[in-house]
Amino acid sequence: MGCWLRVSRRVISPIAALSALLLVLAACSGSGKVTGQTSPGTLAPGAPPGLEKIKHVIIIMQENRSFDNYFGTYPGADGIPMKNGHPAVCIPDPRLGHCIRPFHDRKNRDLGGPHTATDARKDINGGRMNGFIRQQLAGESRLCKKSPLNPHCSHITHDNPPDVVGYHTAREIPNYWAYARNFVLQDHMFESNASWSLPAHLYTVSAWSAVCKNKNPMSCRSALQRPEEPLDFARRFPGAVPPVQRRGGKLHQPDYAWTDITYLLHKYHVSWRYYVARGAEPDCPDGQMFCHRTMQSPKTPGIWNPLPHFETVRQDHQLGNIQSTSAYFRAAREGRLPQVSWLVPSGKNSEHPPALISNGQAYVTRVINAAMRSPDWKSTAIFLTWDDWGGFYDNVVPPKVDKMGYGLRVPGLVISPYAKRGYIDHQTLSFDAYLKFIEDRFLGGQRLNPKTDGRPDPRPDVREAMPQLGNLVRDFNFNQKPRPPLILPPHPRTDLVSPRPRWSRG
Repeated sequence: MGCWLRVSRRVISPIAALSALLLVLAACSGSGKVTGQTSPGTLAPGAPPGLEKIKHVIIIMQENRSFDNYFGTYPGADGIPMKNGHPAVCIPDPRLGHCIRPFHDRKNRDLGGPHTATDARKDINGGRMNGFIRQQLAGESRLCKKSPLNPHCSHITHDNPPDVVGYHTAREIPNYWAYARNFVLQDHMFESNASWSLPAHLYTVSAWSAVCKNKNPMSCRSALQRPEEPLDFARRFPGAVPPVQRRGGKLHQPDYAWTDITYLLHKYHVSWRYYVARGAEPDCPDGQMFCHRTMQSPKTPGIWNPLPHFETVRQDHQLGNIQSTSAYFRAAREGRLPQVSWLVPSGKNSEHPPALISNGQAYVTRVINAAMRSPDWKSTAIFLTWDDWGGFYDNVVPPKVDKMGYGLRVPGLVISPYAKRGYIDHQTLSFDAYLKFIEDRFLGGQRLNPKTDGRPDPRPDVREAMPQLGNLVRDFNFNQKPRPPLILPPHPRTDLVSPRPRWSRG
């Protein structure tokens, strides 16, 4: 069971007994405070010895970076092809009539490129991996033709190289490289779906992106590009929503009726929280490069906060588990982290262009430092990734597991007292691997499988069971002495070049 009451031998008053009972009931409820007295969960059969040492899983999801954009020159990783220390690949630039080689980018603010399902297909270009500049230019053209006074257009000139083929190094992102050197870097982590942010975040919590005709899970069908969108987005971008979201000629809120992982976590009494940073959320429907920002909070469903629209979350009365990031820092400080946590940033700290890279690195460092300073550090595994490639160049052709993905490669890091030191994991991975790890650690190996999870839906496959998918347990050594914290400064010295004041809006 997820909660229990320790019976004291002391004689206590009826009022005190009632108070104690109420505290326990609050701890057991989905919206109650996590007390740290939850059960460790059930290991999957055949789980490696020592996996039970992990009692807290934290998934940090940032925005819009490819693996090569951040780790393309990391020693030993499957990065940008090099010859004599220089990039050996050249990406066609139709504007100039010749190709451009990947280059060292010191800018703190990038433009990136569009990242719809169509853009993913054209960036990959039949496995040639050379459509990135073409798609960035097409996205810029659409942006500036529609909104010529957009401040970003003033930065788009023929004199500026296309930053989608730029790459950053330890000089710009020293903390991320420090985590890689001291813990685990995954160089074959792929976005679960070949599309933009909303489907990526849906996959992160449910291993599927779908559109449903009604509240019946069996009415859902795969939606790579156009799952139903939060109502404020749908109103501003009516052409981007699926027809089912406009029933009777009127837009309505999404209804994610298929099964997500919180259904199983609740069923097996595993505590969870989805922490949402308050602030602007800048990503755009259909993966557009820029659009008007909208505000996000734990109570505001959004493309980075899809759980409020899941039927299971509402039916299980778990909406209270979607909380602000401040609640995460408090839980870490008090040693009351839930067994499973997700953290999503605000736009300012997301690294999603045009957000500053330095802001995102500082936010992530603070989140990780909080976990490392926590009494829960000794039993924690942190998984850090980015939700999609954001239009940036990557050289590795994504494996095809079904019609939905995988998408392009993104950075992945594993940080834990039991993570291997300086290890590069070459396994084929996707966000589905996070769910697989959670299921093996806390749910006895139960998958989001409509044949066995007690809540059938018509998903095309069980993503956590796909033969191509690696296993995150290989990134751990449970026999080693637990690693001490690696506390890093949120604002380390870097070579990042700040944007000009005239282009500071974003």
